[in-house]
Amino acid sequence: MYRTSTARRLAGAAVLAVTATALAACGEDGASGGTVTLSFANSYPTSHAHNRCGTELVKEKLDAADVGIEVEIFSDSQLGDDAGRFTSVMAGDISMDIQGSSALASTYEPIGVFDMAYAFDGPDHLFEWFDSGEADQLKEGFATETGAHILDVWYFGMRHFSANSPIRTPADLEGLRMRFPDSPVYLDNAEAMGAEATAVAFEEVYLSLQQGIVDGQENPIDTIQSMSFNEVQSHVSLTGHQTGSQMIVVSDAIWQTLSPEQQEALTDAVHETRAENLQCIEDDTDAILEEWAANGSPAVVDDVDRDAFQTMTEQYFLENLEGEELELYESIRNSAP
Repeated sequence: MYRTSTARRLAGAAVLAVTATALAACGEDGASGGTVTLSFANSYPTSHAHNRCGTELVKEKLDAADVGIEVEIFSDSQLGDDAGRFTSVMAGDISMDIQGSSALASTYEPIGVFDMAYAFDGPDHLFEWFDSGEADQLKEGFATETGAHILDVWYFGMRHFSANSPIRTPADLEGLRMRFPDSPVYLDNAEAMGAEATAVAFEEVYLSLQQGIVDGQENPIDTIQSMSFNEVQSHVSLTGHQTGSQMIVVSDAIWQTLSPEQQEALTDAVHETRAENLQCIEDDTDAILEEWAANGSPAVVDDVDRDAFQTMTEQYFLENLEGEELELYESIRNSAP
């Protein structure tokens, strides 16, 4: 989203305030187990599951742990857009943030594998692989390259297609102009599935769909509903082509100010919240699908040939990836249940 110069100044002032608070709170006290104030930023509104069943729960768990960690939540991009916030995390000006893999891939390319179409077979597969030793190389490489640690991964929802016709097979995408986010990973996903990708800014998607500039788009169910895309699309096809994930990242500069007890408590709080956050997102998704079914619109297409899509995308990525990205992709696919 383009920000006005005033908005940029306000975001910058907020980051400076956060930095001053963090420095005052961390100082020498954090390393010796004193009280530390951590800023926890993200781009989502307070009503989103990542806040009401995410950051808020982390805060509650740390308050209950009583290890001297206070959490200040900055939602709704108060501290800047994704790229700006992660730069602040790397610099130690923001303590923690919630970031998508594709956004992080601009700094550490291999992590973009998480967002590749049909890389994971759902949230259980995502969590199992992330918790295994297979993910250690990724975490270590990310920390070395960025100066930030991945505390955990949270589920964001399965991404599906919406259009004014059903999409059951790759052939159904032929001739459709589908909006994809303008990032290398998402554009690769489009090519892997045989879709004609059209880059449209997120805030312009509704109008583009309404005016026929694009024929369809792809997002999780709750995003389709919250952005009212269902009002200008007759069908939502449950392709489940991407297991959406979000990384919980913490600045190394801040991490080093924490005592071992505080580090353990923070890690536990983020990890324990993962299952509750997943349940919250799945409950939201189910409620929306029930509402659509009751209204009779949009039509939900659930007889999608996912095997055809997955075979097509796997062939594409095995042929086009190389180096560490290929190793990570193969590791993920080989671990599929």
